[in-house]
Amino acid sequence: MSGFVRPRQLSNPDFRLIVFHHAAGSSSSYFGLGRHMPLGCEVLLVDLPGRGKRHRDTPSDDMQQIVASAVKDLEPFLDKPVALFGHSLGAVVAFETAHALQANGATPFWLGVSGRQGPGLVTPRRKLQDLSDQALLEELSSLGGMPSRFMEAPDFLEIILRNARADFSAIDNYCAKPERPRLDLAVTGYAGLDDPWAPPSVMGCWADETSRQFTLRHYDGGHFYFFGSALAQLAGDIAQDVEATGSYTQWAVKCSGVGHGSYR
Repeated sequence: MSGFVRPRQLSNPDFRLIVFHHAAGSSSSYFGLGRHMPLGCEVLLVDLPGRGKRHRDTPSDDMQQIVASAVKDLEPFLDKPVALFGHSLGAVVAFETAHALQANGATPFWLGVSGRQGPGLVTPRRKLQDLSDQALLEELSSLGGMPSRFMEAPDFLEIILRNARADFSAIDNYCAKPERPRLDLAVTGYAGLDDPWAPPSVMGCWADETSRQFTLRHYDGGHFYFFGSALAQLAGDIAQDVEATGSYTQWAVKCSGVGHGSYR
């Protein structure tokens, strides 16, 4: 089963924006992004195993496996230019997916990374996956990623905890390859000024991951600075950053007259 939620399916989009959610999250938090994208943009929201459309699947605690699955799911959608965006855990998945696509000759034209330090910055492992249920819930709540209504649904909490432990294990054991090449695409970083995990000061090293332009935007708020009404601002900025590259238009011109135009 495809792990994509497609809020606005287009038969012939100009490009596609692939969105990867945060740890213990799902695509539902990002559904509103599509309302603020250019008319020619089709948004594909990823649900990792264990949530959303894949709630019956066992969540993976291995980053390599997560990325391999994402790349496989993307294959049918590579007939159009793609841009990638991810928040927190999703930023790492988007980054590694971009590398995998670039290695296969299907380089995305833009990458947006939010709420996650650059892979070149080494920090101590948090081992959040080893916390007790109560301590892990408190950690999630302190970041603003746990709506209070979820605390009143024990069955749902069990699923969240299961997914959170797998996600945090995947990110805790993740290490970018030292010999990785730079990405040949524009990168934009997004950070909450009061984010205890990824403030703007640790987002700047994403510039080292690209041979092209890097831009850093910051917002009032913490780790989930875009939750609620602020999602519209983030979505508008993403749309502006994507369109500023102009790369998807160049891709279409380059591929005109060569079949239907494909990365494959």
